[in-house]
Amino acid sequence: MKFYDYFRSSAAYRVRIVMNLKGVEAERIFVNLFKGEQRAESFREISPSGLVPVLEHDGNRIFQSLAIIDYLDALYPEPPMVPSDAAGRARVLGIALAISADIHPLGNLRVLNHVEHEVGGGKAGRAAWIAHWVHDGLAALEARLSTEKQTGTFCHGEAPGIADACLVPQIFFARRFDLDLGAYPTLVRIDAACNALPAFADAHPMKQPDAA
Repeated sequence: MKFYDYFRSSAAYRVRIVMNLKGVEAERIFVNLFKGEQRAESFREISPSGLVPVLEHDGNRIFQSLAIIDYLDALYPEPPMVPSDAAGRARVLGIALAISADIHPLGNLRVLNHVEHEVGGGKAGRAAWIAHWVHDGLAALEARLSTEKQTGTFCHGEAPGIADACLVPQIFFARRFDLDLGAYPTLVRIDAACNALPAFADAHPMKQPDAA
């Protein structure tokens, strides 16, 4: 099993968390997005989009973090990343998608670079863009998780899953850009509970071999 990774990629961070929760080991190949290694022809042959993460296993090449997590969940069912009941599964996947599809793409490095350099926003425009979209998404999540009865120690009940694996990297991203998280006490509480677990703590970007 090979895992193409970058320490500060939120998407790769999600997969690292799940691999740790399941005790899955892989050969890790680091692609430095900041240095533009994702644009190298050799990596484009592996990932035509130039994005990480990518998982190679048993002749299969899997793209997109949630698809990789689903693949790992099928191969290694314990602990499960989604509830077994239909309503719980839908809720957890909805939370994961709200982060990975609605919030995260707008803070992706290639989007931020485009806002700063191509659209002409500059560093101030980049910062304003980040603050607007991250706060917009986190506010919606806080409204849900703070009121829904299914929320427990973690996003859904008393065991971490795919929703938590998505939330923690997004909170890290917000803190990295010095965003005030005071309006999101439920999200901050869940993030703290997650990071108290070795599987989450060991996946932290600054603990990765390629951290710079």
